[in-house]
Amino acid sequence: MNQDAQTLRRIRLLANLSPETRSRVAEVAVRRTYEPEEIIILEGAPCRAAYFVADGHVRVVRTSRDGREQVLSQVGPGHSFNTVPPFRPQGVNHATAQAIETTTLYAILGEDLVRLVTACPDLALALLEDFADRLDHLTDLVEDLSLRTVRGRLAHFLLNQAESDTVTRQWTQAEMAARLGTVREMIGRTLRAFADAELIRFDRQRIELLDREGLEREAHG
Repeated sequence: MNQDAQTLRRIRLLANLSPETRSRVAEVAVRRTYEPEEIIILEGAPCRAAYFVADGHVRVVRTSRDGREQVLSQVGPGHSFNTVPPFRPQGVNHATAQAIETTTLYAILGEDLVRLVTACPDLALALLEDFADRLDHLTDLVEDLSLRTVRGRLAHFLLNQAESDTVTRQWTQAEMAARLGTVREMIGRTLRAFADAELIRFDRQRIELLDREGLEREAHG
């Protein structure tokens, strides 16, 4: 129990709770481990629990009727997901969550979370702050999808992902398409167009940014 309470202290949402509240959370939190690509929850299924990531990363996605994915977030250590549905009548999971790598989570059943919130004002306030952050993130996502073209979204993505003008992570075109709400073929065409315009170049499996100002214009054009 003490080890779980110490681990839960590293969860952002739970970090500033009183020791008493954190101890109560630890009493009902269940530690679970998922293998790479294992499904944690399914979109549209009844909500069973909220989840807090101790180690590893989770991909949270929505899927359209034609099978196209939109990545809502990538959740890493110290962060949480599926915290909203427990507070909805007959709540269902808003998205599918899948482990990217071996991932350790703490699950709190929805009814336990609601019960704790009614008894622990500091947990209620922490959840309200978390909900506000999620609303800001989704508002930015909606703005990105509705007001930026695919070229603009991809330019913005490359700028955000680059470290010292190099996108070091080896993103596949399918992953970028899911992240940006489009299809792989469009990502491929746009990357080639950026390369032809000398905004980027491909160096083996990496993408190098050659013209940040040009990409900024694309991102805000």
